[in-house]
Amino acid sequence: MSDVRGSVWSDREIDLIIADHFGMLTDEIANQPYNKAEHNRALQELTGRNHASIEFKHCNISAVLDLLGITTIRGYRPRPNFQNALIDGVERYLAAKGEPAFVSAVPLMAAVAESPMLWIGPPPQTTPDENEAPARLRQLIRKFDPAERDARNRSLGKRGEELVYMHEQFKLRTAGRDDLARKVEWTSEVLGDGAGYDIRSFESNGSERLIEVKTTNGPAKTPFFLSENEREFSDERADAFRLLRLYSFIEKPCAFELRPPLSERLALNPVSYRASII
Repeated sequence: MSDVRGSVWSDREIDLIIADHFGMLTDEIANQPYNKAEHNRALQELTGRNHASIEFKHCNISAVLDLLGITTIRGYRPRPNFQNALIDGVERYLAAKGEPAFVSAVPLMAAVAESPMLWIGPPPQTTPDENEAPARLRQLIRKFDPAERDARNRSLGKRGEELVYMHEQFKLRTAGRDDLARKVEWTSEVLGDGAGYDIRSFESNGSERLIEVKTTNGPAKTPFFLSENEREFSDERADAFRLLRLYSFIEKPCAFELRPPLSERLALNPVSYRASII
């Protein structure tokens, strides 16, 4: 086999490694054992690439999937500065195979109930270059928009709200405030959408927490939709409003919390218009 190290990856090679990447990722999400070294050796045989080149390309694939709100393989940390050919390859794969089942998977209610205590950490940091995606990548994101995907997945949203509802009760009971825990309300379930928040809860001192929950199976930086009603309500009740972003939900739910003004941490871009005949 000829040595291709240092040469540009062909479409065939890109298709092979992307298919391999999704195969490993599917096994990982399903908690099925797999061997990265064996996968690497198989790709070396098929492509003539060396071990390091294949590992680096997997990290490039992780970077593309990360921007599409698709979880990445542990150990393959996203590496940006990938070429358009890799974006084309991911598009070919998704167009032919569709998004993997785990992308929109919803945990069973029993699984949510088993872990009511939710880990809440700081919001992720974004570098300036992350907001300047090349045109070809923006096209791919529009075609497989993670925010739109999550918005369509009503069951995922409900499971996320349910987890936060149980977490808030658990947290108050742990703090010795059973009285407040009994008053926690799943507002969107009781009154329906439109209140501007999903969960009415409390701090241990009795002050209100009006929580809007946004849930994704993707990583922490996955974009999401925020309605104008929610944005306005966050300004009106800035004292109590909290936006809780749940991520990696199908694997191990984690979250971060944002307080108003939301514009300090979120780029709020209009995505639709209300049109009427004139």
